[in-house]
Amino acid sequence: MTFFSKSKYIITFVALIVLFTSCTTKEQPKLSEKEVALEWANMTLFITRYTPSNSPTFASRAFGYTGLTMYETTVQGFPDYKSMGGQLNVFDQLPIADASKEYNWVLALNAGQSEILKNIYVQTSEENIQKIDSLEQVIYNQFTTDVDQQTAERSVAFGKKVAQIIFEWSKTDGGHRGYLKNFDKTMVHPDRPGSWKPPLFAQSFSHHPLHPHWGENRTFASKNKAIEDPKMIPYDTTPGSAYYKQFENVYLKDLELTQLEKEAAIWWGDDPDVSFTPPGHSYYFATLAVEGHDISLIETTQVYAQVGMAVSDAFVNCWKWKYQFFTERPNTFIPKYIDEEWESFWPDPPFPSFPSGHAIQAAAAATVLEHNFGKEFTFTDRAHEGRERDELKETDFVIRSFDSFWDAAQETADSRFYGGIHTQLDNEVGLEKGIEIAKNVYGLEWKNTNEK
Repeated sequence: MTFFSKSKYIITFVALIVLFTSCTTKEQPKLSEKEVALEWANMTLFITRYTPSNSPTFASRAFGYTGLTMYETTVQGFPDYKSMGGQLNVFDQLPIADASKEYNWVLALNAGQSEILKNIYVQTSEENIQKIDSLEQVIYNQFTTDVDQQTAERSVAFGKKVAQIIFEWSKTDGGHRGYLKNFDKTMVHPDRPGSWKPPLFAQSFSHHPLHPHWGENRTFASKNKAIEDPKMIPYDTTPGSAYYKQFENVYLKDLELTQLEKEAAIWWGDDPDVSFTPPGHSYYFATLAVEGHDISLIETTQVYAQVGMAVSDAFVNCWKWKYQFFTERPNTFIPKYIDEEWESFWPDPPFPSFPSGHAIQAAAAATVLEHNFGKEFTFTDRAHEGRERDELKETDFVIRSFDSFWDAAQETADSRFYGGIHTQLDNEVGLEKGIEIAKNVYGLEWKNTNEK
């Protein structure tokens, strides 16, 4: 049994639909306002998992726009909070709700999530579109029992309008329909010592790296487009040099991998072919945090907006640096200079190494969640609970438990070192830059007071 049938809230719309078809509206168990947001977050994870040709890069962007839309369709109902209109990168003012008229902000959120999800994932299946429409209809029926028709129609129209404007803005960021151009076959690879080369042992058989132009995309926060570049250790194959030691450490760790480290390595793989991708794992953590705290609708939507945008900006910057430095992975260096028969425990992804995408996005999400909920939060990650044992690696998928968001981010980064596909430097820089990116997102003016 997969995560999608195990999580408390994930795809509960199925049960709601059954009730909808067999009972009257009044007999249905009504979701709370926060639970509506959770349902849509989990629907986004489901669509991400079950839409073809997805990638971590494209998925990160999707979470950014769906999270922002969740916030913008509700924020005008909460006077203490500010819209991101005029604050984000080339993002103009959104429609203004008529202050003289009534709105139901849950209905606005509901309509907006349906609209943005179907537009961002326009390539998803008709069956998935029907799931989105069904969830929208069930929630609409629940929240119109005590709302007059004009208010309901006004709220739905407002939510869809906000989503449409955000989607039109998204089309100019450089990543629109990025799944159609995952690999640039015209790209000329830099050919210098230490440059990335397509490995024989890899997640993808493409000789062309994934989304080489993704780093040119627009970020959500303007400050995240001007972050200082990280420092890379100079190339040096001399045993004992700083560069050599980075790869030697990977090699030595592989020789002594414990079963617990192997379990971490496969748990955090989040291959887009079989999961909701690494950024989806972060969006899932946002759901666990929201579930575990007593917060309002607007606070919930703010969490999803901040996590989504931080993770999206993390991938833009990470991919900029990956192709700027175009660095090799251990599977290139170690067989040539340390052990010619060596293979990493985990297969290489199809793109350059430095810095780690897992580390940077996990740090960005953890930093946002710590900002909203504090450093201490005990939770269990069941994202891959029930997945079949990896017989090739003789390792089971074992649920993870953590006492803080940062502990999870650190293990995410470490898992790539255990897997033999990243050096410690890749992870350290990724974690450091992820923190910086997250601070630029939650540092925006989210409230009309000076609080952030």
